Amino acid sequence: MGEANTPTIDDVIVVGSGVSGLVTAYLLARKKHRVRVLETAPRTGGVIASERHDGMLWESGPNSAMDTTPLINELLDSLGIRAQRADALKIADRRFIVRNGQLIPLPMSPPAFFSTPLFSAGTKLGLLREPFIARSSPEAEESVAAFVRRRLGQEFLDYAIEPFVAGVYAGNPDQLSVQAAFPKLFELEQRYGGLIRGLILGARERKRQREKSKNNAKSFSFNDGMQTLTNALTRGITSADGIIETSIHATAIACDAEGRWTVQGIRNNGQSAEETPFRAQSVVLATPANATAELLASLKTPWADEAVQALRGISYAPVSVVISGWKRNAVTHPLDGFGFLVPRRENAQILGTLFSSSMFRHRADDAHAVLTTFIGGMRQPGLMAGDDDALQAMAESELSSLIGVQGKPLWTRISRHRQAIPQYTLGHLERLRRIDAVRTHVPGLFFCANWRGGISVNDRIKNGYLVADETGAFLA
Repeated sequence: MGEANTPTIDDVIVVGSGVSGLVTAYLLARKKHRVRVLETAPRTGGVIASERHDGMLWESGPNSAMDTTPLINELLDSLGIRAQRADALKIADRRFIVRNGQLIPLPMSPPAFFSTPLFSAGTKLGLLREPFIARSSPEAEESVAAFVRRRLGQEFLDYAIEPFVAGVYAGNPDQLSVQAAFPKLFELEQRYGGLIRGLILGARERKRQREKSKNNAKSFSFNDGMQTLTNALTRGITSADGIIETSIHATAIACDAEGRWTVQGIRNNGQSAEETPFRAQSVVLATPANATAELLASLKTPWADEAVQALRGISYAPVSVVISGWKRNAVTHPLDGFGFLVPRRENAQILGTLFSSSMFRHRADDAHAVLTTFIGGMRQPGLMAGDDDALQAMAESELSSLIGVQGKPLWTRISRHRQAIPQYTLGHLERLRRIDAVRTHVPGLFFCANWRGGISVNDRIKNGYLVADETGAFLA
């Protein structure tokens, strides 16, 4: 009788079921490890959520991913969903930047760069000197803004890099570390002595490694939206005998003298909360920085406290997403592209807008359009405090001015993310070093979350593979 009441000891407990946690758990479960996933929310998938309304598909989280590594199709084949993959239409290669209230295509080739009205003649000619600018010291940390000013000039920062940073990180290039946020740029300078030389020579190496730069990689989603991926991962884990438990909030972790881990959880069944311990040989924390800090704090040791302080130093950009469905004839702009980004210098109230229904088929028919507008970020974090009506009015006003929307949308959905995107600010790599130091004291603890190793879906897939391999090697 006593043995029957002994808690099951899993091989690995994965805390968190965003893309990072699901990919890690799925790969480990396929290798026949006993895997248990604990998720606070009532469903898996994290911020990824796809819905249809009046025949139009919209995303409240990531709209797409980028095919930067062969691991992506390997994963989709394994899950049996590669046939559902939808590559971005050719028109989505075109991206716009707002200057003086007008949408100007971002130049994607040398001839287009030298003919575009987006940059002045001085900036265009200044690019010719970039190969001759000395590389920085590899030990000196530099902000993205300082890096770009030094190599490309202020106007290039204002009308190319700053809006790009706002679109990717919802961040401020004066605060982000180029080494942490854009390590490939830093590596190009350090290895090849300059960006232009590095782009040319580095392309050969990426071809040998079967990887693509994010500039050249194809964007993709799925016929029924990005949730296709997280739903398939969830099914894959359970079909491989993994266990997924939702509505369980992990509150503490502990490691005993034999190296076995306990994760203390509170199970919320809607009526009462029940405290439940889970035991395993290893633990993967696939949780945001603040949640990871709370779990490490429960270890109550000086070395864990050092990691907790580092985790609490990771800030997040708040972002509100306003998704709206329109009659196609209510928008005067041809919507012939991926979308547009708004530089800070334009003093707008939005960061940019995706032409969601132009990016992929199956998101709307020819008579309708779906627009996804982003508000807030580190540029204007206070805008998130506005109510839904205020955010909707803000988006409609800017869309009216910039792309000529007329009247009211058919419907609007607003998604708020108070901790949307972790900021890889100056000092981030040192913070990661302090966090990783915990693992020298307690083997069997692993981290896989978007506060390290990249924030995009494709980055999370790649890191899921890395952490699954690392965890599998430990268990072996």
